[in-house]
Amino acid sequence: MIELSEFEEMYLKRLFEAHADDPAMIVKTTKLAEMMDVSPASTTEMIQRLAKRNLVTHVPYKGCRLTPEGFQQAAMIKRREGLIEILLTEVIGYEGSVNEAACKIEHAIDEELEIALDRMLGYPEKTPSGDRIPVIERQIEPMRTGLLIPLSALPIGSKATIELIVMRPTDSRTVELAGLGVGTEVESKSDGIYSSNQKLEMSKSMSLRILARTEQVM
Repeated sequence: MIELSEFEEMYLKRLFEAHADDPAMIVKTTKLAEMMDVSPASTTEMIQRLAKRNLVTHVPYKGCRLTPEGFQQAAMIKRREGLIEILLTEVIGYEGSVNEAACKIEHAIDEELEIALDRMLGYPEKTPSGDRIPVIERQIEPMRTGLLIPLSALPIGSKATIELIVMRPTDSRTVELAGLGVGTEVESKSDGIYSSNQKLEMSKSMSLRILARTEQVM
């Protein structure tokens, strides 16, 4: 695992954003400097530093592009940002600047925590704003028993017991009226989540805020 500073990670992420659809594209130094809000001289110095670590290919007087290894690193950083955005928006219900908070938190997440968060959220493909979450070097693990995960992430054929409902009082009341609460047993079937043989009708956002402990995977 390559150790990177926050600033180095930010450069890789910006490069990824600049040419995600065309990894071979050369990103101009002036454009990258503008994206990072720093001087072209500082950007050139960082490009040279990342080139020495085989994360970017430096094209003198033109700019740079990510190497295959750099692209993988950048994709991982971007994926962590997307996962945090989902956690903040759809699970916690954070009402501040999600992008700013996610940008700060992403640098503190290691590989083990990323895998756990990705699994808990059900390996999402898009962020709340609709951006694609990179799947490069993504590790998808089989679901184990005893995990606390959102209802939306329950694999088909599994059973679980609700342990936590993270909602405002008014929304919690709606869930209670539907017969759900801490201790309620649920089951995931091909057409949705069931409780007491009754299909639960709820939005994905709401299902992400109801956490249940997995008991059995068929």
